[in-house]
Amino acid sequence: MLDYTRKFQINQDREQEIKDIMVTVYAALQEKGYNPVNQIVGYILSEDPTYITNHNNARSLIRRIDRNELLQALVRDYLA
Repeated sequence: MLDYTRKFQINQDREQEIKDIMVTVYAALQEKGYNPVNQIVGYILSEDPTYITNHNNARSLIRRIDRNELLQALVRDYLA
């Protein structure tokens, strides 16, 4: 039985890279007429890249981000 809390951290440079990628992905989804929030949530929940458009290389970009990193960055931005 594990009796400790695991610590997960990403550095500030990586956090900025994640933000830049997400801004690009959001804009690409919006440009193609999708609801960006719904599409990104679908991607996060399923890890199915088809929720993200190929427009402006958005699908390839979002796949550079580990889901745990993405969730950590989103929670930090929401609560900070």
